[in-house]
Amino acid sequence: MSDFQLRRSARSEWTGPSAMGVITIILIVMPFVAYQSVTGDLITFFVLLTIASMWNLLAGFGGMVSIGQQAYIGIGAYTVIGLADAGIDPYMAVAFAVILAALFSWVTSWLAFRLRGDYFAVGTWVIAEVYRLIVVKIDVLGGPSGRPLTGMPDIDRTLRAAMTYWTALAVAVLCILACYLLLRGPVGLALTAMRDDEVAAEANGVNVMHAKRIVYLVSGAGCGGAGGVLALDALSVQPDAIFDVKWAAYMIFIVVIGGIGYLEGPILGAIIFFALQQALADYGTWYLIVLGLIAAAAAIKLPRGLWGLVDDKAGLRLFPIGYHVRLPDQRQPEAR
Repeated sequence: MSDFQLRRSARSEWTGPSAMGVITIILIVMPFVAYQSVTGDLITFFVLLTIASMWNLLAGFGGMVSIGQQAYIGIGAYTVIGLADAGIDPYMAVAFAVILAALFSWVTSWLAFRLRGDYFAVGTWVIAEVYRLIVVKIDVLGGPSGRPLTGMPDIDRTLRAAMTYWTALAVAVLCILACYLLLRGPVGLALTAMRDDEVAAEANGVNVMHAKRIVYLVSGAGCGGAGGVLALDALSVQPDAIFDVKWAAYMIFIVVIGGIGYLEGPILGAIIFFALQQALADYGTWYLIVLGLIAAAAAIKLPRGLWGLVDDKAGLRLFPIGYHVRLPDQRQPEAR
């Protein structure tokens, strides 16, 4: 008989998801109790949280540092624009934006995965630029000047703001939930083995390429949903803006500050980045300088981010995703 039991879950592991559920319910009612300016700012926050969570899944757990996830943000935004022109409800089109972005990420992976390390990072950036150039050449999508979102002016302004807010919230919550469930399944085990030693994992039967492709697909899909929300919020799309590499910079900054390789990291990082964005937006170029200095200091002093510090000091995990070992003399499982 074994001296210990290996468990996949424990009651304490539901603390984070339960708290997330309560917070989600509170956020759902925000349009009824808060000013439209507040919910408008929260839409931006939800987009930042979504794209950061997707980049953290890709780089923090999958080990694939991409600088080109803005490609799927742009694809998602233009999917909403194109389907709205075809008469499909713009809010319904966000679901199709997720699907199409996932499809494009799957196709792109067959090219991008031929690259490794720094070449992969730069290659994804080049791929995003190729997508932007293709969109610029398509006149029906508005070319370099972009085009407005149709089908929205007929909706009452207050209702439109609330529906956009709820859509942004839904995309963010579903992306975090998808990461949590994905990392607690077989793919999560494969990623853990890959993180320890990719060659050894593959030699022991782990389908490394399959796990990476799933992570890349999910990340692309989430970014596509964020792009759809941006189209709903701005009521127009311009290729240079939606495919801008600044989105990759935002993702990296949020995850580096919050904590790479932690599901909680992008949440904490998004809160900090959003607060800095609101506080420093009126300071022009100083805004970017301050963000750069903070990012550099965090990378040097806190290589695992703020949540890494919390984990070291308090051992706190809102979304634990590992196995748990129950020792013979323990009533509660010990997280691993």
